[in-house]
Amino acid sequence: MNSRKLVNFFIKTLFLGGLAGLITSFFVMSEQYSSNLAPFDFMELIGLIVFFIGIGLVFSAISQTGFFAYLFINRLGLGLFRSYWPTVQVLLIAFVVFDLIYFPYQATDGEISMFWYLLMSAALLGYGWFVARIKAQETNKRAFIPALFFMVVMTTLEWIPGLNTEGTDYAVLMIVTLLVCNTYQLLTLHRINPGKPAETAGDTKGKKK
Repeated sequence: MNSRKLVNFFIKTLFLGGLAGLITSFFVMSEQYSSNLAPFDFMELIGLIVFFIGIGLVFSAISQTGFFAYLFINRLGLGLFRSYWPTVQVLLIAFVVFDLIYFPYQATDGEISMFWYLLMSAALLGYGWFVARIKAQETNKRAFIPALFFMVVMTTLEWIPGLNTEGTDYAVLMIVTLLVCNTYQLLTLHRINPGKPAETAGDTKGKKK
């Protein structure tokens, strides 16, 4: 991949992050917007829009950092575990999904029903499965597990600051932005780097023609 494509990739991901952050804020932060609509306060409204775009850009930067960390981890895992690396990734996915249910539930001392944590984890896993299927169809079957690993494990690691915030508003704002950026990066990299489809998918054997 040349530098022009890399910069373009970076800028487009940033743009999507800012846009996703802004659009999501209309839903999860609707009270803040409505308080500046009646009475109408143009400057405060513009300030809110700029703020949430900025938040989206920050989350996008976190997403991109996680993505390039994933590329390094995937190559390292292939070198260390070789043919066992897919199995290790599946175990890590299961561990992270369990953590998303058990530890947040314990932290609330049972005040929030475990059902909501089960639903949250199932939604993340289901969405990751859907994106991983698309990745596998566009590259090769061996790309499925690395793609699922990225969408579940890496997204969860990136989401930790949002999970530690009080309330759910910023947690929702962050996870939506991360998922948008991570999906774009995962499904775009093999298109802008077509010469090495196997490496972008997390496989070393290449795609069968």
